[in-house]
Amino acid sequence: MMVAEIAFAHYIFHSLIAGNTTSVGAVRQPQNYDPVEIENVTSTVMTCNVNPTPAIQTVSVPAGSTLGFNVLSESDNQIFHQGPAAVYLGMAPVPAASWNGSGANCSKIAEWGATFTPLVNFTDFGATQLTTTIPAATPSGEYLARIEQIGLHIPGAPQWYISCAQIKITGGGSGNPSKVSIPGYVNASDPSLTLSIYDPIPTSYTVPGPAVWRG
Repeated sequence: MMVAEIAFAHYIFHSLIAGNTTSVGAVRQPQNYDPVEIENVTSTVMTCNVNPTPAIQTVSVPAGSTLGFNVLSESDNQIFHQGPAAVYLGMAPVPAASWNGSGANCSKIAEWGATFTPLVNFTDFGATQLTTTIPAATPSGEYLARIEQIGLHIPGAPQWYISCAQIKITGGGSGNPSKVSIPGYVNASDPSLTLSIYDPIPTSYTVPGPAVWRG
């Protein structure tokens, strides 16, 4: 694949899916389609991308409802690169609109890994949206919903496609998931980031970051 073709295949997560609502305004919009590169793995840009445009909404959604994001790309509005994806919830200690996502407040609630039949194929590849459900035990309150998809198409040079959206979870429970800081939840030497998906072809894969919490 030529470099121009790779660049043209960049994408962002442009709109939030929250229950029966779809919102562009709740998403802190990335400045462009460019991914976050591995050299920034310890930078605050890992939280919600590079200087995203502030969101203008915080969308209410009941615990147990659908949560996800739609893909917008420079070509065909789908995830173009092989690699894992995950959704995190960061419980905001202040109103979500004024929180930068710092601190150990983030829990992973969904992930998309790989199948091997016999070639490696990531289950999010080609998707136009990624959705999960908010665990029913999630405490009520304001959150940053963060999605990441990691392109592994260039061995040793993973690329993060990241967006955050502001939500208010209602009707929640008393769950207390383990939490991580972003950045800090992965490191540049993680084998799940440094591997080649082409040669040798992997026979197993662990999505980077913490375990998924479902309540």
